[in-house]
Amino acid sequence: MDNTSALLDRLRIDRTQTPRHHRGLPWWLTGLGAAALVAAGVWMLALSRAGIPVHVVAAKATRTSSGSAGGGSLLDASGYVVALREATVSAKSIYKVNEVVVQEGQTVKQGEVMARLDDSNARAVLQQSRAQVKQLEAALTAAKLAADDARPSFLRNQRQLAEGLISPETFDSSKSNFDAAQTAALVAEQNLAVARAAVEINQRYEDDTIINAPFDGVVTVKSAQPGEIVSPQFSGGGGIAKIVDMDSLEVDVDVSENFINRVHSKQAAMITLNAYPDWQLPAEVIAVIPTADRAKATVKVRIGFKQKDPRIVPEMGARVSFLEESTQPRTGADVGAPGVFVPPEAVQISGAAGIVFVISGDVVERRAVRLGPRTADGQTIVAGLQPGAILALGDFIKLRDGSRVRIVQ
Repeated sequence: MDNTSALLDRLRIDRTQTPRHHRGLPWWLTGLGAAALVAAGVWMLALSRAGIPVHVVAAKATRTSSGSAGGGSLLDASGYVVALREATVSAKSIYKVNEVVVQEGQTVKQGEVMARLDDSNARAVLQQSRAQVKQLEAALTAAKLAADDARPSFLRNQRQLAEGLISPETFDSSKSNFDAAQTAALVAEQNLAVARAAVEINQRYEDDTIINAPFDGVVTVKSAQPGEIVSPQFSGGGGIAKIVDMDSLEVDVDVSENFINRVHSKQAAMITLNAYPDWQLPAEVIAVIPTADRAKATVKVRIGFKQKDPRIVPEMGARVSFLEESTQPRTGADVGAPGVFVPPEAVQISGAAGIVFVISGDVVERRAVRLGPRTADGQTIVAGLQPGAILALGDFIKLRDGSRVRIVQ
């Protein structure tokens, strides 16, 4: 009995002791995590409603140029004014400069004296050669006299030999003397010809000490001063002055090979100098050089001025607008679609095509466009976009067709 009661007492639960519970996270930390999750959700919801931040720009209509052809600009390109005929005037050999009679900016005519070089050596050699000519002229006179004197004796001996009055040996001796005199006269004549040629050569050396203008032009650079040594043998120097024919000025531009099919010889154009942006000069394409630059993917085009002006000088920057003919038909996307200018950063370029993101309200539309040339005004779009369209500027990686955007001023 007692054993049974003891066993039952061991099995009875003692409810007087407080049970031990497993320790968890503090209640304040759990609440903080929940609040962070709620805040992140609210921020993401607000961001999705606000849209992707972008800057915007409006597409501008291209400026059309009025020319003799009556058409608008098909293509714009930048280049420089160059002279087709220019020369660095220098000496043919090493000389010391005695005098330079021209100044920068001076207009000179063909054949006009520009400089005088030291001719002391050339003049001395010329005088020596002239003295040799006089000496050989005297020698030729003496040789001719000797030949003339030997002729009667030779003829007389020839008759006497035929009559049998002299021996053959005597005749041979007189004939030898006559032949020697004739030969000496011929040699003296040839020596005189050589001396006269030497005088001509030395006279040219003397003439080379006078530097003349090779053509009509303007002196743009004066490189030498009296006392300096000039020579054409040293690269990068040795010149006396640089002369430019201002009537041969033209503009050379590099046109992208993607658009060279829009340019042809005799095509009307309009030139705008960077120094005079409000002054447009009528021009004409002289030639399209039949070779391309592999590194730049461009083709060189020469454009000639239709009117001359003293304000046009070499190495000026210029922009050329190639004009379309008034009778040239326009087809396809070009009909009724004026070209527009946009900043280059508003276009994703791929060859002759591109992608822009047009903003309509707070949504962007991904649109393919056809590109024209890139000019100083920006990237030209010739089809697929109208003037005044609002384009997105920003990180295009985040933009998709239909994405919601937020305009940032």
